[in-house]
Formats: sequence, C-alpha cells, structure tokens
Amino acid sequence: MPEVTIALEGQNEELAVFGSRDQHLRQIRDALGVKVLARHGEVRVEGEPTRVEQAREIFEGLRSLYRTRRTILSADVAELIDKAVQAPTEPGMVEIREGSRVVRPRTSGQNRYLQALRDNALVLCVGPAGTGKTYLAVSQAVSLLRQGRIKKIVLVRPAVEAGEHLGFLPGDLEAKINPYLRPLLDALHDLMPYDQIRRYMDNDLIEIAPLAYMRGRTLNDAAIILDEGQNATVSQMKMFLTRMGQNSRIVVTGDVTQVDLPPATRSGLADALERMSSVPGVAAVTLDRSDIVRHPLVQAIVDAYEAAETSAADPQERIGTPARPHTEPVQTPASEAERATT
Repeated sequence: MPEVTIALEGQNEELAVFGSRDQHLRQIRDALGVKVLARHGEVRVEGEPTRVEQAREIFEGLRSLYRTRRTILSADVAELIDKAVQAPTEPGMVEIREGSRVVRPRTSGQNRYLQALRDNALVLCVGPAGTGKTYLAVSQAVSLLRQGRIKKIVLVRPAVEAGEHLGFLPGDLEAKINPYLRPLLDALHDLMPYDQIRRYMDNDLIEIAPLAYMRGRTLNDAAIILDEGQNATVSQMKMFLTRMGQNSRIVVTGDVTQVDLPPATRSGLADALERMSSVPGVAAVTLDRSDIVRHPLVQAIVDAYEAAETSAADPQERIGTPARPHTEPVQTPASEAERATT
C-alpha cells in the first residue's frame, strides 16, 4: 500500500500540527479515508496513491502555517483539505470569490451546478445528501448580495417533520422555523461571521421564512432559496415559484429519494422537474453519488440504501418484512347442513 512519511521539527511543531488530542490528525484521516500513524516526530500516511499525496500536501501546508504564526485551527485544516481534494482547475471551471475565501466546485457535477446558478434565473437541483446543493446555492447568494446585484436573501423551507412530530415549538416565528432552516444557516455561518449575519437579519437583508408564509408576496432584487424542496406539494411549489419578481433568482434544492410527505401526496420538486425542464431560463441540475463531498462514508451509505431499495422492489424481499410463506388454501370441512343437502 502506498505510503509517505513527513518529518516534523521539534515537539512544538508536532503539537501544533497534530492538534489538541490529535484532532487535526483525525480530521485529515476522516476526510481522506487514509491511515495516519504518528510517532517519534514523524507522520506516516498510508492509503490510495492520490489520497496519500493529498495528505502530504495538507501536512506540508500545516507546517508552513506553524512557521508563519505558530497557531493552527481546525478551520485551517478544513481549508487545506478543501484545497487539496478539489478537482484541478479546468477551462470553464466556475468559482465564487468571497473576500479571501474562494468556493470552488470539487466535482464536474458541482461545476455544472455553479454554471447554472450563474447563468439562469431559476435553478432546480436534485441530488443525494452531501453533494453541496445547499452550500453552493447560499455561497452564490451571499456573493450576489455583497456585490450589490441583489438587495436581500430569502431562505425558505417547508416545515415538514422527518417522521417525528415535534409538537408546538416555543418562541416567535424565527425561533419556531429555526430548526428547519439549520442547513441553510450552517452554510451562512461558514461564509460570514455570526455578528454580520445577525446584523443582516436585523436590517432585513437576510430573511428566513416557512414556505407557508410566502403566499401573496412578490420578491424583487432577491435571491430566494427553497431547501428540501421535495417536501413541498405541487400547489406549494407553484405558489413559491410565482413569487419571483424583477431581478430575482430562485434556487430549489432537494433529494427526491427522501420525501417526507404523506404517501399519496406528489412531491412538488419532482413535478416541477417534469413540467419545467424545457422552459427557457430554467436549469435543472441532477447530482449523483460521484458528487458527494461530505465524508467518504456518505457515498457508501447512499449506495447501501439504494441497493436496499432496489431489492425491496420485490415485495417478497422487502427489508424488515418477512416474506409471506406460500401455502395451499385450507379446505374447510363442510357443515352438517351442507352435507345433508349434498
């Protein structure tokens, strides 16, 4: 198995590169799926050749950071990991520059998605968990807001629970909808400091809203993102898409394999994909397992569930449901009255 060894200079550099309780080593190991061994001032990495080379680049970057400022944060490790594993720059590669931060696509599917966000007023994006659907949409919206090309960002999500009934949530509207909008807010926190997000929300530059509260509105000069769009009904999706005003952009993201609507209710996102795929100005982007960038295990998880769902298509092989044994019909003896009449 390919391996590489990185020598560290002194205990202080070793502690900074490894992180508290070796958290940086675990972060690199989990992100790349490699084996990391640290001993006697050296780090040995074993795994696939490409991943081993990426790990070497990351550790060399950490050593450079240590020499520059002596302190290494988890965010620094994450940024070096993103830089190492991103797809090589190609002609036509789209990127979002936000201050000193650059958001680049890490797969060809993500590049197509960013091109669609740049070139179209309405984008429908479907794909499994971990493909960056929400993060890239929020990154594009923040970039447009700071460039002055839009005046506000509206984050929307259906208030549909994933199989659990949470009951009545305390607080005002923002507090009630906050749990449903965490993925969108997490992406915002990764791109902007918390106090700036709070200031933008207080000044109505960033708005969060449940899908049910969008009826009757016209949104001009806005980037409107509907997350978990597969949980909108057909009528809700029509209502939402018609909120678009002048100089506005709409992005709808979702995973049509994770619909939490009642069984007889059609997903509004799946319906919109069929209806609007040929409408000018509308882009439909489909991401797949090859675009998953969250964690190496996420691809395996998606594959395992897809395999299970395929086999479950046969009712005799459905997971968790024992096959019904094949038995001959039971012949019940005739009653005395029946025997008397025969």
